[in-house]
Amino acid sequence: MRRAAVIAVADVTVAPLIPPLTPPARSQGTDRRLGAALRRPPLPLPDLPTPRAGSTVYGLAAIDVSGRIADRMIVRALGWACGTRLHIHESAGLIVVRLDPQGVFTLTGQGHLHLPAAVRKWCGLKPGDRLLLAADPDGGVLVVHPPAALDAVVAQIHTAALGGEQHE
Repeated sequence: MRRAAVIAVADVTVAPLIPPLTPPARSQGTDRRLGAALRRPPLPLPDLPTPRAGSTVYGLAAIDVSGRIADRMIVRALGWACGTRLHIHESAGLIVVRLDPQGVFTLTGQGHLHLPAAVRKWCGLKPGDRLLLAADPDGGVLVVHPPAALDAVVAQIHTAALGGEQHE
């Protein structure tokens, strides 16, 4: 034999979340004024961020087991082609890549950027790590942001946005 569940509901009146519009008393008003009185003021709009001023092109790419990064959009934005000579170095935990006619490094035949083993080691990069690529076409420079550098930047921004709260 099955028992039916009984749910008791109390006689509680809940006030409406949005108060109803009540028309003003009709003294000498016309229907037109009545309609204007029933309108709510517009909702406040959030402040919009300022438009971008820079021309930086961003990309995300994984590094492969050979240290190659493949992102054709970034390479195209910089105007680099296969065989372009480059100077690659580490600076403050970031990898900086610049066009350099006397550079020791080049883009591969497929247009991939090959990061030297020493730079990968200095930045703690492992195969499969996702990297933020920030290309400045006007300056002809590519800055590669390893995960450790991104962690530091994101932690700082989150601390500011969350008022000092630590979230993991």
